[in-house]
Amino acid sequence: MTVIIFLSVLLGAIILGIPVAFSLLVCGIALMIHLDLFDSQILAQHIVSGADSFSLMAIPFFILAGEIMNEGGLSKRIIDLPMKLVGHKRGGLGFVAILAAMIMASLSGSAVADTAAVAAMLLPMMKTTGYPLNSSAGLIGTAGIIAPIIPPSIPFIVFGVASGVSITKLFLAGIFPGILMGVCLALLWWWQAKHLNLMTFSKATKAELCISFKNSIWALLLPVIIIGGFRTGMFTPTEAGAVAAFYALIISLFVYRELKIKDLYNVLLNAGKTTAVVMLLVAAANVTGWLITIAELPQTMTELLEPLIDSPTLLLIVIMFAVFIIGMVMDLTPTVLILTPVLMPLVEEAGIDPVYFGVLFILNTSIGLITPPVGNVLNVITGVSKLPFDQAVRGILPYMLMMIVLLFAFIFMPSLILTPLSWMQP
Repeated sequence: MTVIIFLSVLLGAIILGIPVAFSLLVCGIALMIHLDLFDSQILAQHIVSGADSFSLMAIPFFILAGEIMNEGGLSKRIIDLPMKLVGHKRGGLGFVAILAAMIMASLSGSAVADTAAVAAMLLPMMKTTGYPLNSSAGLIGTAGIIAPIIPPSIPFIVFGVASGVSITKLFLAGIFPGILMGVCLALLWWWQAKHLNLMTFSKATKAELCISFKNSIWALLLPVIIIGGFRTGMFTPTEAGAVAAFYALIISLFVYRELKIKDLYNVLLNAGKTTAVVMLLVAAANVTGWLITIAELPQTMTELLEPLIDSPTLLLIVIMFAVFIIGMVMDLTPTVLILTPVLMPLVEEAGIDPVYFGVLFILNTSIGLITPPVGNVLNVITGVSKLPFDQAVRGILPYMLMMIVLLFAFIFMPSLILTPLSWMQP
C-alpha cells in the first residue's frame, strides 16, 4: 500500500503540472499522513536539514563558475582552440563540438548550460556551411551529456550526498568514461561525415595554433587545477568549487577583461536562480527520502529483487532498464534524489561497488536528458536549432543509441571504470 501511495501521489502531482520539488513535498506529506507521522515541525526540520550539507555547497560554486566562464569569455576561447586543431578536417565542426563539449564539461559540470553554450556558437556556423541541421543538433546535444560524467559533475555531488559515497572517488571514476563517451561520438560522426559532402576550412597555421592555445591556456588550466587538487588531496569537492569560481572570476576580470564589475549582478542572479532550483529539489527530496526509509521501501525492493542478488550483472541490467524508463519522464536531479535511497541498499547487498554503480546510474540518467518527451538537453537543442521536435529526436537518435551501447559495455565490463579509477587514486 505504501508503494502505491508513493508512486500514485508523486506521478499524479507531476502529471498535473506541479513542479517536481513541490510534487516531492506533496508526496512526503501523503506518506506522513499514511504512516500517521504528520507533524509540520518535523516536515520543516527535514526540509532545512536536506539542504544543510557542506558537500552541497559545491553546487552553487560550480554553477557560479560556469556563469562567470560564459560571461567572461572562457567558453568562447575553449571553442576556438578545437576549431584551430580539427576544424579543417572533413566534418571538422562536428569534432570541434565534441572537443569543446568535453572541455566545457571539465569546467562547469552542467549538461544544459554546456549544450546551450556550444550550440549557440556552433550550430549557426554548421547550418551556414551545409551540415545537416538535425544531425548537427543531435551530435551537440549528446556531447552535452558528457558534462554529468567528467568532473566537476553536479549530478555526482548530488548522488554522493544522497548515497554517502565519496564524491572525490566519483569524480575520479568519471574521467575515463567521459573521455570514452567523446571518443565513441567522434567515431560515429567520422563514419557519418564520410558519406556527406561537407565544406572544409583551411588548416590553421602553426602561428594561429600558438595564438589560440595562448589565448585559451588560462581556461584550460582550470580542470588541471581541480583534478590535480583531488588527486593530491589538496582540497575537497566543495573547496574545489570555491577555487573554480574564484579562478574564473580573476581570469575573466583581469586577464581576458570581458567581464565587467557591472555584469556581476546578473551573473550572481542567474547563478542564484539555478542554485535555488537545485537546492529546493534536494531539500524536498530529503523529506521523501526519510519517509522512504521509515516505510522500509528499500527492504521491500530488496525482497522483490532478491532472486537477482546472486547475479549482479542481471540485477544491474534490470535496474538500469527501470532507471532508463523513469529518466524518460523525469529530470536527472529528482530521479537521482528519489531512486538513490531505494536502490543503494540493494546494490550494497549484491556486492556491487557503489562508485561503479554511481557512474552507471548518472550515465543512465544523463541519457534521459536527451530522450523524449521531457529531456531537458533535447528541449534546449530543439530551441536553439529551431528544429521541429520530431526532427530533433530523429537527429539525436543514433547518438543516443551509441550511449546506450556504451552503458551496456560498462555493465558487462566493470574494469572499464574500476581499472582507470585504481590508477588515479592516490
